[in-house]
Amino acid sequence: MRLSRNHTKRTGDYLEGMISDYYFMQGKSKAKHSHKGGDFFRNVPFLTCLQFMFAVYATSLLLYISPSVDFRGWVAGHVQNYISMAPHSVIRAEEIVAPVVDPTVDTVCVHEKIDFEQKKSNDSVTIKLKKELYREVLDFQSRTFGAESLSELMAMESKWSLKGGSLPRITVILNHFKRKTLCAQIDLLLQQTIPFHHVWVVSFGSPMEASLKKIVESYNNSRISFISSSYDFKYYGRFQMALQTEADLIYILDDDMIPGRKMLEILSHVSGTEKYRNAVLGSIGRILPFRQKDFTFPSYRKFRSKEAGLYLPDPAYDITLDRVVKVDFLSSSWFLSSELIKTLFIETPFSFMTGEDLHLSYQLQKYRDAGSYVLPADPYDKETWGDSEHRLAYVSETTVIFKDIVQVRDDQWWKALSTGYVTQWASMYPQNIDALFYAHSLDEVKALAPLIDKFRTTTGKKAYLVVSGGKFCPCEDATLILKWPKSVCKERRFKVLDLGINSLSGISNSEVPILQAVYASMKGIIKIHNPSVVISVSDIDSNVRKALMLAIETNTNGTTLVLLPRESVSKSLWMADLRSTALPYWNRMKLCINIITQNRASSLLRLLNSLKDAYYLGDTIPITFNMDCKVDEPTLQLVKSFEWTHGPKIIRRRIIQGGLIRAVSESWFPSSDDDFGLLLEDDIEVSPFYYLWIKYAILAYHYDPKVSLPELNSISLYTPRLIEVVKERPKWNATEFFKHIHPNTPYLHQLPCSWGAVFLPKHWREFYAYMNKRFTENAKENPVQIPKSRTNGWQASWKKFLIDLMYLRGYVSLYPNFPNQTSFSTNHMEPGAHISAKDNVVQHDKTDFEVPLMRQDFTKLLPNGKLPPALKIPSLNLFNRAVSLKGLKAAGAKLGKDVIECETNQIVVVNHETGLPSHCAAAF
Repeated sequence: MRLSRNHTKRTGDYLEGMISDYYFMQGKSKAKHSHKGGDFFRNVPFLTCLQFMFAVYATSLLLYISPSVDFRGWVAGHVQNYISMAPHSVIRAEEIVAPVVDPTVDTVCVHEKIDFEQKKSNDSVTIKLKKELYREVLDFQSRTFGAESLSELMAMESKWSLKGGSLPRITVILNHFKRKTLCAQIDLLLQQTIPFHHVWVVSFGSPMEASLKKIVESYNNSRISFISSSYDFKYYGRFQMALQTEADLIYILDDDMIPGRKMLEILSHVSGTEKYRNAVLGSIGRILPFRQKDFTFPSYRKFRSKEAGLYLPDPAYDITLDRVVKVDFLSSSWFLSSELIKTLFIETPFSFMTGEDLHLSYQLQKYRDAGSYVLPADPYDKETWGDSEHRLAYVSETTVIFKDIVQVRDDQWWKALSTGYVTQWASMYPQNIDALFYAHSLDEVKALAPLIDKFRTTTGKKAYLVVSGGKFCPCEDATLILKWPKSVCKERRFKVLDLGINSLSGISNSEVPILQAVYASMKGIIKIHNPSVVISVSDIDSNVRKALMLAIETNTNGTTLVLLPRESVSKSLWMADLRSTALPYWNRMKLCINIITQNRASSLLRLLNSLKDAYYLGDTIPITFNMDCKVDEPTLQLVKSFEWTHGPKIIRRRIIQGGLIRAVSESWFPSSDDDFGLLLEDDIEVSPFYYLWIKYAILAYHYDPKVSLPELNSISLYTPRLIEVVKERPKWNATEFFKHIHPNTPYLHQLPCSWGAVFLPKHWREFYAYMNKRFTENAKENPVQIPKSRTNGWQASWKKFLIDLMYLRGYVSLYPNFPNQTSFSTNHMEPGAHISAKDNVVQHDKTDFEVPLMRQDFTKLLPNGKLPPALKIPSLNLFNRAVSLKGLKAAGAKLGKDVIECETNQIVVVNHETGLPSHCAAAF
């Protein structure tokens, strides 16, 4: 690479050396034919003449190098005259070389003569489509972040301003190859209303290098430099040169852009505003394609297509800009901070043959959150035009471009969009999908495959796969695992998004490049698609996990990161049946297992083993042991030695015997509205699927903001076989009872379950407040007597108070319903506080209480393979009769024995933060 700051000069040292050489050679040849001393005096006139010539030349040289005065023609003429005055017999042309004199600007500049006529389309359909799209874009941008006119832009406060501000140092880079527009560019740059700091004319592999160099030298301006190389650095070379500037701002121009006199002033002023300081500005830009009705994206050169995007401004379709427009990339000129230019080289470009314009805008947005803007121009003032000649730059789809170049550029912009480039389409039409799966390796694709397939095959669900690409997870290999055609990696349709992590510049052992690439891409992808959840495996690389978490936290759209253990993926297929509004709450539920135990170590061991064998989907589950003061030694030893790998273990022991009411009701209290309590006595055993049932039900019926079921008090793991509130305790079969709806539909019941149930935090606080008002040592003082209910006689049961509360306020519990009462928990009816060994034999048949545990994927047994909508779940009153939720509330209001007095058609409304009664309201 060669650098020339100004034109070539013949210095005084050169001329002095030339004279010395001449005198030495003449003296040496004549010494053989003359006497000593005589020849010297004969040469005195000649030497005097040469000294005079040197003095004139030196004076001319001082004037010659002055940037303000052009004496080059004058110097050239006078030097030639003095040379011609020398005696021909003494000095011959071949014996002394005259100084080389550079030509003037007028003699070297060739202004390209182009008979330019702006092409105009006469296709009324295309004109209409393009104008419609332009209006939609401008309306959207005006509403969202504003689109200023030129006068409004110039009125904004700026760091760089002619009016009281400081002037920036601007380096202008002119890239030339064959066109003859350099003189026109330099002439107008010299006429700018604010001065440039430097102009660098770059010529890489140009056949016109010599003539371009002469042009630069002819201007004799120390601020204008010529940089050349025999190697063609293509379109990226000028940006590589920009890395070397010490200026504040950079203005890079194609050789077909002749800027108006005010362009540097306008560009620097806008770039100094707070709004546009982190931006790249230009005069021409493009808006990339929009999605078509078939969910594919067309070529950006597709004819007669509104979705093909826009070229702005586009005189061919009568589209001019009177307001600033945010575009997807700029063409032909770029004005930006010297700091931003570094961003272009973070990732290896898609191709070095073309596309530097798109790559710059893509990288700036991806890594600097910087936008690309086309500035408006005054149509009546050419000095505000980015190309004052309106020649080569303002062309449109009417211009012919090679087909292979179009394909490369189509591939490039699609690659950018699919790796997180938020285009104008993405901004105007934000997507909402259910899930994004991220796989950093092929093994992870294999592990996630069942859930990916479930999402993709579930009606109404949208889910895409993101792969790291390159050596980590090649897209085509991933499609083989999923049994998808390889073509999905190439087609312009969202299905598999290949991040191409290997495109990061350089090779590094550091985790930073990978973390940066995953974060930057996923941040954009999440912003475009707004997924409810991003799903990956829990053992993913820790740095990738950090990047995913950071990308999700950066966006404010409520996306949740779900990390599943590989072995749990097949147990989570029901996730695809959740509504998209419920999915973001996947990590919100915090279940705490609370075990009430005292002196049944063998029963407790059975319960603990069943808990350890359950599926927890990688969630953290704390476990708490609540023991009365009379706990026995075997139980203490078992609790102490028990290892729980799913969360913390907490042990609580009472000092004074509290009894079963206190043992259960005081075993847990919610710490937040996301804290749920599972209460288990030690003679309970649970199914391996119990936690999946709980999580599925809570996400579907409690967290989903589009589902309203405020009456839901708890979720039972157990399906009863008896109607226990009736004196006769008749047998009852839910499967048979609901067969007209669906034999396995879950149902709502006014009876709470004490043999394995999860209680919701708001209702449990309410229960505490109710107990505080109603609990007395003399149970007969309880005023609530539910008609025809044997629960009125349960004087020493915590469950009696909860039944009363649920009856008075119309609350219900959700129950499972599967063949043969198969449940997620069972009660082994072992001797305890309520059931002595003698009573257990006489009054209780274990077959009426022990039920089979669920050992298979229960979702396949549900109606349509999933939990039914809340509005379609049947409800029962305390006596197992079908009653609507409104009917349950009406019955409670009619009883009228709540803690505050209400009218007969009203029920108590509580403050859910405290659980305390607030006021009365209509029951329905």
